[in-house]
Amino acid sequence: MLDAVGWHDQGLIHRVFQGGVSLAISAPMDQLYSATFVVKTAWHYCAAALSDTASLPFEDMIHDLKRVMAQEANPALIALIEAASIHGVDILCDDENVSLGHGIGSRTWPADDLPTPAQVGWSDINDVPVALVTGTNGKTTTTRLCAAIATAAEKIAGLTSTDVVQVGGDILDRGDYSGPGGGRMMLRDTRVELGCLEVARGGILRRGLPTRRARVAVVTNIAADHLDEYGITTLAELAEVKFAVARALVSDGVLVLNANDPIAVEEAAKIATPVWWFSHDPAAPLIRQAQGRGTPCSYIKNGVLTFHDGVAETFTIAVADVPVTLQGAARHNVQNVLAAICVCTALGISDHAIRAGLSGFVSDHKDNPGRFNEFQYKGARVFVDFAHNTHSIAAISDALSSIPSNRRFIMLSQPGDHSDQDIADVTHAALQFRPDIIVAAEIEDYLRGRDLGETTSLIKASAIAGNTDPESILSADSAASGAKMILDLLQPGDLALLLVLSDRQAVFDLLMEHLR
Repeated sequence: MLDAVGWHDQGLIHRVFQGGVSLAISAPMDQLYSATFVVKTAWHYCAAALSDTASLPFEDMIHDLKRVMAQEANPALIALIEAASIHGVDILCDDENVSLGHGIGSRTWPADDLPTPAQVGWSDINDVPVALVTGTNGKTTTTRLCAAIATAAEKIAGLTSTDVVQVGGDILDRGDYSGPGGGRMMLRDTRVELGCLEVARGGILRRGLPTRRARVAVVTNIAADHLDEYGITTLAELAEVKFAVARALVSDGVLVLNANDPIAVEEAAKIATPVWWFSHDPAAPLIRQAQGRGTPCSYIKNGVLTFHDGVAETFTIAVADVPVTLQGAARHNVQNVLAAICVCTALGISDHAIRAGLSGFVSDHKDNPGRFNEFQYKGARVFVDFAHNTHSIAAISDALSSIPSNRRFIMLSQPGDHSDQDIADVTHAALQFRPDIIVAAEIEDYLRGRDLGETTSLIKASAIAGNTDPESILSADSAASGAKMILDLLQPGDLALLLVLSDRQAVFDLLMEHLR
């Protein structure tokens, strides 16, 4: 098919996985719509051969394809792409708009009214420093930390995440914008001086990356989550997806990685990109190696978060002075902070601004909504988090396990597309919280093929298998009703953890109503 349509210089790649095969082709940027028909046509002849059925005439199909290709052809776009490469700036394209550069250095045109390269004022166009943040857990918090630090540096920061697209204090839109669409929206805003983009697995697999000119990228960790989707069935394959961010770096870009994550360490050995490691252990082998090679790294030593520039320790801040770490008890947030220190240093932000940003960032519903948010309710401590996989729930349960309390309550829910084993693993991780009362909440919006009540029954069965008294396991028909059930039972000295996947605003409203 590629030869027949004249795409002799385009690439073709496939990957076999358990249960299927992924196939990908490259295509000119002004022929992506046509490329989908090239693939479908190839599959038509493949399917006909495999099923021994008649296929449509090849010459007729190619004739129709070339007609579509001619209609889609956009020489002006190709000329701009080539000129952008020559001038060393990014170009972002979609069906509606084409933009050159980023933020304050960007210019945007309608896709059907593009200038010639000679009409572009190239001296006014440039890219702003951009960080891509991915991983299984900690993406959103790390992205928000970096944006807060940039703000402390008096930069207008653009941010995209699974919750929002934001520029400075202005929210451009709410929703899951961890794909390239949100990145384009933010990077085209001419106020942006620095961009922090959360990049999720789903966005990478379905839509790709938002830019190919990032200054720094970070992979927070690699853990089991959303496996068996889009042909990704193992942790090693998931690592390949996450490490796609390394290919979006400029030539002197930096990749920031977790030295305590064995999967990330293994994947890093396959690439030549410069790596800045972070670790909770100052004696970790990769930290020692980095110091010996003169490579920057960060770690925690004697209760102090430290950045080493390859020669000496140039930045320190006490863990106690960083609220999001919960005096160091929130080990997952300690790692997020270490990553953010590396990212912001690589972006050229001063130590003073990094210190101010970290000390001023609070894990509440304003700075970091849905991530380890604490509320005081009737003399009890209530934590709200959106954690939904085994790794993240284990981290939060561990962080809260040492907090003294009279009674401990947890609300747990799970999407229906998680396997029985996933639900069992999540429940066992939640038991590390040592709850006295468990509320299993239904999520009707996330049934995803299961019957109503099936997921909560699995949670209950797993909790009982973990030696939980059946009488202490309650049921709720929604996250909001489950949260209210726990809040009504709370007394002074109690501790509650609400793991909220849906009805998020309703749960926040319940807690905020009490504060009014």
